[in-house]
Amino acid sequence: MKTFITTIFALALTATIISAGNIGGSGVEIGESVPDFTLPDAAGEVHTLSEYDDKYIVLEWLNHDCPFVRKHYDTGNMQKLQARYGEKDVVWFTIISSAPGKQGYLEPDEALAITREKEAKPFALLLDPEGDVGRAYGAVVTPHMYVIKPGGTLAYMGAIDDNPSANPDDVEGARNFVSEALDNLLDGRSVEVTTRQPYGCTVKY
Repeated sequence: MKTFITTIFALALTATIISAGNIGGSGVEIGESVPDFTLPDAAGEVHTLSEYDDKYIVLEWLNHDCPFVRKHYDTGNMQKLQARYGEKDVVWFTIISSAPGKQGYLEPDEALAITREKEAKPFALLLDPEGDVGRAYGAVVTPHMYVIKPGGTLAYMGAIDDNPSANPDDVEGARNFVSEALDNLLDGRSVEVTTRQPYGCTVKY
């Protein structure tokens, strides 16, 4: 019975990855200007993307109920990235685009509480319950990652790494495309991998 349940769970995760590649489409292109937006964070402060036009920016789509997201948060991988690049003056926006009543949706106080519980370190946790920003960027899964250069042009979009698994053990040794892109950009070098098929749970618009 245990083997059967494990097999069904693995098939469900695989279906998630496959379907994520077949829905929606990117609303942004590498090297092009990204859409500006204004969203409130979980603490009630309003952020407009263009206000941070002089900085490198990361956009991370989030759903804490997604096993692929838990892989990166339960191991502390996402928090370490947020803290490391925050110290380098990178603006890291985590975005929740789940609609009310859908998996991953959080009221502001709930979002603040789980951020503290997870010891997450984003610059701000933005709430997009209407899904307008997620759709504008073509975000289809959680986590779906974007790296934006100063001036507002897109440098990277797609998967966080090259191991499309929900197993926390697979974080170690994976090639992390987000940290690679940021390190290259901060060192004045070009981004080697600019796109990678995203994997995860579908965004619950």
